[in-house]
Amino acid sequence: MDIEREILETDILIVGAGPAGLATAYKIAKLVEAQSLEMPEILLIDKAAYAGAHSLSGAVMNPRGIAELIPDFKELGAPLEAEVTADSMHYLFKNSSLKFPFMPPSLHNHGNYVISLNKFTTWLAEQVEALGIDVYAGLAGYELIIADGKVTGIQTVDMGLDKEGEKRSNFEPGSIIQAKVTILCEGVHGSLTRHAFEKITELLENSIPQTYLTGVKEVWEVPEGRINAGDVIHTIGYPQPLNEYGGGWIYGMGENKVSVGFAVGLNSPNPMNDPHMKFQQYKMHPVVKKILEGGSMLHYGAKTMPDNGYYSMPKLYHDGLMLCGDSAGFLNPAKLKGVHLAIKSGIMAAETAVEALQADDFSQKTLAGYKTKFDNSWAKTEMYQSRNFHAGFKSGLIPGMIHASIQMLTGGGGLFDRKESKRDHEYMLTKDEYMQEFGVEPSKASLKFDNEYLFDKLTNVYKSGTMHEEEQPSHLQITDFDICNTKCKEEYGNPCQHFCPAQVYEMVEDGADTKLQLTPSNCVHCKTCDIADPYQVIRWVTPQGGEGPNYTNC
Repeated sequence: MDIEREILETDILIVGAGPAGLATAYKIAKLVEAQSLEMPEILLIDKAAYAGAHSLSGAVMNPRGIAELIPDFKELGAPLEAEVTADSMHYLFKNSSLKFPFMPPSLHNHGNYVISLNKFTTWLAEQVEALGIDVYAGLAGYELIIADGKVTGIQTVDMGLDKEGEKRSNFEPGSIIQAKVTILCEGVHGSLTRHAFEKITELLENSIPQTYLTGVKEVWEVPEGRINAGDVIHTIGYPQPLNEYGGGWIYGMGENKVSVGFAVGLNSPNPMNDPHMKFQQYKMHPVVKKILEGGSMLHYGAKTMPDNGYYSMPKLYHDGLMLCGDSAGFLNPAKLKGVHLAIKSGIMAAETAVEALQADDFSQKTLAGYKTKFDNSWAKTEMYQSRNFHAGFKSGLIPGMIHASIQMLTGGGGLFDRKESKRDHEYMLTKDEYMQEFGVEPSKASLKFDNEYLFDKLTNVYKSGTMHEEEQPSHLQITDFDICNTKCKEEYGNPCQHFCPAQVYEMVEDGADTKLQLTPSNCVHCKTCDIADPYQVIRWVTPQGGEGPNYTNC
């Protein structure tokens, strides 16, 4: 389709109004003010309906990043649900538990804060706007533009197309945004970041493949006295098998609200790996049920997390490009924390962008200063210390716990350094391979959903506030439906219908057979499908701007 597009020009384009992107914009404004420089043109865009609508985390935040960015963040009213007052760690058996007599150092949370990342991000956007920088919410990037090996900007999503991609009466073509430097802060497995990795191969040539967790979360209001504000409980064990990676959390948020969730590794060998089902199983455990029972579920969400640490980080820059936050793997796998690191990445990218503006040079030569700043930062120290944490669990929970203990004694190295890994989907076994490996057929739990305590996927999606206009092209692009309806069904049993936490993928009757049916309007933008599909025929692209989940207090 030959379309004439409006061309917009800016100095700095920031894609994503999460902690990393907002920190970048805020720091640029502060540096310009402090150095009496001319304010550059900054275009900060986000695909969500408002800044924070797609922000989801557990979340316990280390304040180091926000304290560096905004030292008086408390006085300015940052929405902190509760300061952490108590830590505990439990190993869960099916019907019992064992409380650890001590907390692993990586999970010490005193001095940290339980937060709603959704509320925190919205507040941070207000601080950015107070400095004169607008956040253009509902504006979604569709394609990264690369000319002569240099990133020159993006194209935004076309609006007003029907399901077949034909123009409707309200059609609005996406714009071309040309920028001197484009800073990708899209969050986990962003579509523009994926485009960058595919087109600029040097970004990943020295990196181990990233590994991911899918975290499924609910926010509950519970009877008074069930949990204290600031109580932080982490669990390992049930319902995860010993050979798979994952664990749960329960955080007291204040006002009798609780953040409860379960994170599941996507490198599971089980083609029926189902993060949503495992989370519902988790809620049946006595440790969890005694807190939640009798309460009411308020909100739901799901997202992936980049969890392989330092050795999976990409090259952070290219001509006209920098990567920040989860887009660049800024997450500490031992602590499962990334908000403070995302903010720090934004600070460093902002400093580099201002230096590039002053030199009028946005080539790799100048933007390499971002990597230098990272190498000399506390962010590099923290990530390097946890560099082999997830890799230590490749052989299962018990060897992983032993290796984590050794890492504490060896400064993070453990028994090996830079253990190679495969992409998550390559660990999935076919049904026959699973039977040969484990002696049983792959299976998942069968629960009766009452939609009062245990919720089916559709009910949970409703609680996420997810909305998409039905009459638009599917943002879940499947390159070969024949593979889904024949080969994948026979070999794997269509794992997409299990690993998706939002019931986007469903096998439905088609005469005497079954075929895959897509419901993109259910999508919560977690990106699990793009990561875990064993044939890699699913590609997640951005839908029309302003759509997707509308997280509240998450």
